[in-house]
Amino acid sequence: MVVVSCAQSDKKQKKKMNNESSASAAIDTANMQIATFGTGCFWCSEALFETLDGVKDVVSGYSGGHVKNPGYREVCEGTTGHAECIQVTYDPKKISYTALLEAFFRGHDPTSLNRQGNDVGTQYRSVIFYQNDEQKKLAEEAKNELNKSGAYARPIVTEITKADKFYPAEDYHQDYFAKNPDQGYCAFVIAPKLEKFRKVFHDKLKKDI
Repeated sequence: MVVVSCAQSDKKQKKKMNNESSASAAIDTANMQIATFGTGCFWCSEALFETLDGVKDVVSGYSGGHVKNPGYREVCEGTTGHAECIQVTYDPKKISYTALLEAFFRGHDPTSLNRQGNDVGTQYRSVIFYQNDEQKKLAEEAKNELNKSGAYARPIVTEITKADKFYPAEDYHQDYFAKNPDQGYCAFVIAPKLEKFRKVFHDKLKKDI
């Protein structure tokens, strides 16, 4: 039986990682909006969301904690209060926040408290960091509707809280799955999840996917 987690994999593979920064293509941010989600390990979250048409950029990072400029090892210890999350820059003319919320809830287990698979701790909590009142309203409505629908056997425990300072993670965490597809966590956890995600959201994927 193979047991892998985000934190364990990072520790084992760190020496092999390419620390080269992932330079995102310059984008016109004038018409873009920001969404911030935590669905467990940010390697997985990033891999899923960057496939969606209308999503211009996805950055892995940390938010919701009480320590300034946290590092990965600190966050993994669960002492800083931060959640591993992603900051999504998207074009609302191509993809709505409601569609992103659907991807958020379908892309992880929102009924699992402070845990996703073998990743355990508050740093892996299910959380939506809303940027404005409209996002808060839509997030709360989506959560309530899902709970009422009986889509899940257990209550949704997703935290909905006002966006806090977002700290981009270290360079080697950015585009992690794309750079390390054969790494243990990527191959056994992310790849199958990504395949399932693509099937569910096939009509919302970028054309080159």
